[in-house]
Amino acid sequence: MTERKPLGMGFETWIDRQIREAAERGEFDDLPGAGKPIPGEGKPDDEMWWIKQKLQAENLSFPLPGTLALRKEAEDARAAAVAARTEAGAREIIERINAKIRESYGKTLSGPPIVQPLFDAEEVVGDWRARHAAQDPPVPGGNTGSAAPARRRSFLRWLHRRLIRR
Repeated sequence: MTERKPLGMGFETWIDRQIREAAERGEFDDLPGAGKPIPGEGKPDDEMWWIKQKLQAENLSFPLPGTLALRKEAEDARAAAVAARTEAGAREIIERINAKIRESYGKTLSGPPIVQPLFDAEEVVGDWRARHAAQDPPVPGGNTGSAAPARRRSFLRWLHRRLIRR
């Protein structure tokens, strides 16, 4: 494209001629992405498309605001506690996340004002027991009703808390 547009020729016809001649010379052969659909075709326009594309290309993630990150971490910790190998491991996970939640009460975190409640360790351990009782086969001569007292205790604690708040 070193030549200039002739004076009497319109832009459209001159550009069309340039494209046609380049195609005849084979300059458009073997281009990357040839024959593939255009990425994002048919999707609604997004102002942040280039940021999302860069994050995806660099395998990065957008950080959540502090309060939402804490809520997600708390949900993940509860799931990890219920899936822990031992009851002691489940209690340790819940103690760690509760300590982090208590620590957040004194801070001003970014994001929407969400107060993350503390986990009741006995309730989570009761869920852990219920899940592992369903997975483990019953032991002959062993105690088979270990999950029921934990649930009853958990319900009584909940009831006690509700009555105290009044």
